[in-house]
Amino acid sequence: MTKKLQVLIDNNRNWSELVRQNNPDFFAKLSRQQSPEYLWIGCADSRVPANEVVGLMPGELFVHRNVANIVVHTDLNCLSVLQYAVDILKVKHIIVCGHYGCGGVRSAVCHERLGLIDNWLRNVQDVHYKHHAMLTGLTEETGLMGRMCELNVIEQVMNVSATTVVQDAWERGQALSVHGWVYGLRDGLVCDLKMDVSLSAETESSYRQALEAVRERIATNG
Repeated sequence: MTKKLQVLIDNNRNWSELVRQNNPDFFAKLSRQQSPEYLWIGCADSRVPANEVVGLMPGELFVHRNVANIVVHTDLNCLSVLQYAVDILKVKHIIVCGHYGCGGVRSAVCHERLGLIDNWLRNVQDVHYKHHAMLTGLTEETGLMGRMCELNVIEQVMNVSATTVVQDAWERGQALSVHGWVYGLRDGLVCDLKMDVSLSAETESSYRQALEAVRERIATNG
């Protein structure tokens, strides 16, 4: 084992000891079951640690992450996580959280060639094309990437809400809400995009409200 990996093992032991000092029964309880109320769908970026961002301990947040926090209806990995979270764990909230300064979003908008991942990021390019009129005139210096990160999250909330998993949950009366957030790398704060859906009938009105908020930010700040 390399010295760098040994550092990680040592860090793990120190962390485990600290947790047990503060809560001797923590790992015993954690090993018996998990009962999170939240599913986090976020970016794979190493600078956005899901649990730490919202101050939750292991066992309190079910997590799925991929490049640019995309929800695609043919992605069985993401859909399997979603189905398990909703049908088995009975989470009450699904949070799609992007982040400002997302490299995946920037690569998609700038049409950078990175390799295989270009196919994945076509989904973000679709978001860019869809909202091209709203973004006309914006540049990286005047907020283009920030607004695209927000629009990408809003569209992914729509995708989550349209899945059979979520639609079926709403049809049977299960308490379940989907939310859109963006995390700020520069200040560590979450921006609530006001994209909240708790019923199928709320989807379009929430979508329009969230888009209007983006337009207002463009008019005010770029």
